Amino acid sequence: METLSQSILTKTIRQRPADSYKGTYGRVTLVGGNRNFGGAILMASAAAVYAGAGLVTTLTDASNQTSLHARLPEAMFADMRDHEQVKSLTTSADVVIVGPGLGTDVASLATLKTVFAAIKPTQTLVIDGSAITLIAEHHLALPAAHLIFTPHQMEWQRLSGIPIADQTVANNQPVVQRLNATVVVKSHRTQIYTPTAVYENPLGTPAQATGGMGDTLAGMVGGFVAQFANATDAVLAAVYSHSAIAEELAQHQYVVLPHQIIDELPRFMKEHEALV
Repeated sequence: METLSQSILTKTIRQRPADSYKGTYGRVTLVGGNRNFGGAILMASAAAVYAGAGLVTTLTDASNQTSLHARLPEAMFADMRDHEQVKSLTTSADVVIVGPGLGTDVASLATLKTVFAAIKPTQTLVIDGSAITLIAEHHLALPAAHLIFTPHQMEWQRLSGIPIADQTVANNQPVVQRLNATVVVKSHRTQIYTPTAVYENPLGTPAQATGGMGDTLAGMVGGFVAQFANATDAVLAAVYSHSAIAEELAQHQYVVLPHQIIDELPRFMKEHEALV
């Protein structure tokens, strides 16, 4: 198992070329946020925008539209209950993030199935939160795509069948290989699994123990993968950046809020970009 270091940042975050335009940095579609959990998809969407994704579209419950545009005018909105729009905006994206605040009811399951049916093998699909629970509960077949799971330990238990106490590298890695995915198992020391390697994030603080942290990380992962060439390095850099910013804030705060990490993200990335 390899321990991540700050070097993953300059290895991944590149200075933007002068002739860039928004299409250079990827299209990200996010799907989630039912009437009760709109905040989750708002945080994930903001994290993708602030991470530098070129175009961000948020498919969420219609009740969240006003909040989304008030918090994040950079993101486009569509109703996730309109399955034709879900299909269209899924297929047109480079990266799709599904699950933050999605819920686990019948309508949520139908939306997830629509995303799975529309996704293409060339796309990246980040699966988080409720989507992981739905997959486990309904034994859903996974689509052919570049899959990234971002479970906390209980969600990983549901998906893998491995109790939290037994979630060791030796037990986790065979399941990751069967999934043929990258899996970010979030914990006090988050571990990132690929089918061939395992990495551990040495950073993190108990100040992060608040709702929305995982939604923010999912958005960051999607935003990084959309714009940086090496997908594995992009995931690793997103995980490291999330905790590094939190540790900076925790030096002067008892609690670090997810939106504070989002707000600091453009500055942090600028400080750690590699000049080309």
